[in-house]
Amino acid sequence: MIKVSRLLCSRILMARQQYLFSAGLAIYFLLFTVSDASAMHIPEGILPLKWAALWFLVAAPFAAYGLYTLKKIAVDDLSFKPLVGLLAAVVFIISCMPIPVPTAGTCSHPCGTGITAILLGPGISVLVATAALFIQALFLAHGGLSTLGANVISMGVVGSFAGYLTFRALRSIRLPLFVAAFAAGLFADWATYIATSAELALGIKGDAPFMALFWKILLAFIPTQVPLGILEGAMTAGMVVLLYKKRPDLLVKMRVIKTYEVSA
Repeated sequence: MIKVSRLLCSRILMARQQYLFSAGLAIYFLLFTVSDASAMHIPEGILPLKWAALWFLVAAPFAAYGLYTLKKIAVDDLSFKPLVGLLAAVVFIISCMPIPVPTAGTCSHPCGTGITAILLGPGISVLVATAALFIQALFLAHGGLSTLGANVISMGVVGSFAGYLTFRALRSIRLPLFVAAFAAGLFADWATYIATSAELALGIKGDAPFMALFWKILLAFIPTQVPLGILEGAMTAGMVVLLYKKRPDLLVKMRVIKTYEVSA
């Protein structure tokens, strides 16, 4: 009984510490990050109302599924919500790093959804991206509230599922953990910008052919997004491998690896 009480107290303390750490990171960036990159994500007013509303409708079921999954897992694991909060802070910070795109007159950025998709699954990764994008739009003018649905689709849904499916496919053919995680981070990033290009082309094309405008937008992002995707792949792989070396039990718990792989 004493052991159980001590374990429970320890988990509650750890949860509080993780919550405080996540909140501290978020507050730091809200207060001290200069918000001068209004073109981060798809900004306010770019998409016509009908397209903005459509993307909200498409994104809503994915966010609801993520919330359902989070509640279901958190019932049996008290430490899971603090972990999600910590990773949400990571995504918030990573996707707040604007990289100017001279060829497009806008900004590019890493996404962070590759790592959350691997560790938390694509459903909760969508929820994490939604929270990060909402706070950025509300307080930092990164993206917009009217375009939140479109940004959730591109970064949250497309990015998360691209990263998750890539990782699972490569692990199923027994490729090393580093290679699978690298490819997951890479394709999560690139898929996000392919989806963003499609959303912009659909929303602003007017009488112009969709494919012509889509390729123009996509090609404009290539100078920054190709190296950023490679960088994000390396970052994702590094985080997964570090967890494997330091806390393989967490990767087993989150079903990233099997128990037998720990001693392999």
